[in-house]
Amino acid sequence: MPPIWIAAVYAAMSLITFMVYAMDKSAATRGQWRTPERTLHLLALAGGWLGALCAQQLLRHKSSKAKFQVMFWATVVLNVLGFVALCTPLRQLLLKQ
Repeated sequence: MPPIWIAAVYAAMSLITFMVYAMDKSAATRGQWRTPERTLHLLALAGGWLGALCAQQLLRHKSSKAKFQVMFWATVVLNVLGFVALCTPLRQLLLKQ
C-alpha cells in the first residue's frame, strides 16, 4: 500500500492544477496573458492530472484541442507508470538492478 502522503500530494497537485486551469480559462475569455500549455502539462505530469481532467470537463477548457489532449493523456500515462513503479513491488525489482 502506498504511503498516505502520496494521496495528499495528488490531492494538493490536483487542486493547484484545477485553479491554474480556472485562471487560464478566465484569462482566455478576457484576452489576457495565458498560462503556457507546457506548464499545464507539467502540472498534470507532477500529479495534478485529476484536477486537470476535472477542469477540462467542468470548465470546458482545453477539452477540444486534439494536440493538447494527446499530450495531456501522455502525461497521465507517464504519471501512472511512475506511480506504479514507485508504489508497488515493482519498485524493489527496479532498485535491485
